Amino acid sequence: MPLNIPNLLTWGRIFLIPFVVGIFYLPLPPAEQNILATVAFVIAALTDWFDGWLARKLGQTSAFGAFLDPVADKLMVAAALVMLVQLGRADALLAFIIIGREIAISALREWMAKMGAAKSVAVSFIGKLKTAAQMTAIPLLLWHTPIDGIDVQWAGTLLLWIAALLTLWSMAYYLLKAFPEISARNR
Repeated sequence: MPLNIPNLLTWGRIFLIPFVVGIFYLPLPPAEQNILATVAFVIAALTDWFDGWLARKLGQTSAFGAFLDPVADKLMVAAALVMLVQLGRADALLAFIIIGREIAISALREWMAKMGAAKSVAVSFIGKLKTAAQMTAIPLLLWHTPIDGIDVQWAGTLLLWIAALLTLWSMAYYLLKAFPEISARNR
C-alpha cells in the first residue's frame, strides 16, 4: 500500500464514517448532532473529490488507491443512509436501492476485471450524476433543520429519490455494457 497524500485522504474519509454515525449516539442536542454529522460528511465528500484530483496532479495514482477510493465512498454513503433511515429521515426502500446497486455494481466490476473487461463497466456520466445527487441529498438530510424557510428535508428527500432513479438507470447502463462480454464468455 503506497502511503501518499491521496491515500491518506481516503483513509481519513473512512475514519470519518464512525464519527458521522456515532455523533447521533452522543448526549448532544439534536441540532448539534445534525451540524456535526453534516460537517463531517461534507468534509468526507470533499476529500473524495480532492484525493482523486491530487493523485492525478501529483502523479500518485496507484492500484491500491483505485481500489480503496470507491470502497470508502460506498461505506460512507451506506453508513449515512442507514443512519438516516434509523432517524426517520430517509425511506428504507431508497436506501436499499442505493446500497444494493452499489454492492451489485461492485461485484460486476470485480467480475469484469477478472475477465479482463474492466473498461466495459468504467464509471459513466450517469454514475457521476447519481453520486452528485447522493452527495447533495445526504448532507441536506443530515442537516434536517430548515434554512431561511427552505425545507432541507424536502429538498434532500427529492434529491434522494432522484439519486435512487439515477441509481437504477446507471445499474441498467452498466449491466447492458457488460452483457455482450458476459454473453461472449458463456458460449
